[in-house]
Amino acid sequence: MALPSKLYRFKIELSDLEKGSYESLDFRVAQHPSESLTYMLTRVLAYVLSHEEGIEFSPGGLSDPDAPCIRILNIGGSPKVWIEIGNPSARKIHRASKAAEKVKIYTYKDPQVLLNELNSEPVHRKEELDIFSISSKFLEELEAHTKKDNKWTIINMDGAIMVNGEGFDLQCDVKRHQA
Repeated sequence: MALPSKLYRFKIELSDLEKGSYESLDFRVAQHPSESLTYMLTRVLAYVLSHEEGIEFSPGGLSDPDAPCIRILNIGGSPKVWIEIGNPSARKIHRASKAAEKVKIYTYKDPQVLLNELNSEPVHRKEELDIFSISSKFLEELEAHTKKDNKWTIINMDGAIMVNGEGFDLQCDVKRHQA
């Protein structure tokens, strides 16, 4: 019998000073049994940092390897923004950049490994990719404070995020990379 997914709830007060937006977000995320907490938290942060109307986690989740982890659809229903987590293959990013207006990648791994792969193979509109890295050490610290029900304040400003919750206050640079 397959292990069940774990469900987490996030209530986040987001102050995105880079976009000039302030949002109250309330959403649930299922952690697939094969998914690490680090990966799931990177998905949560990518969702928050990319937040705009219509953003959604991929309906198929990890069970659909050809779908984006997170997406924003345009009015016609095709991908406007395609968001990947970790170090996706250059082949997948090539397909994504042909299908979507914008492609973002949030990695918690060594970004140089991702950049080396992207630069070693043909990738459509490679120079337009938005690639961000989040420190794995920061994510490990955040894991220690992650519960089934999370109430956080997140401030995004000047290439850094601050995450505050009950009994913790963490900060991390979100580094941008160019392929």
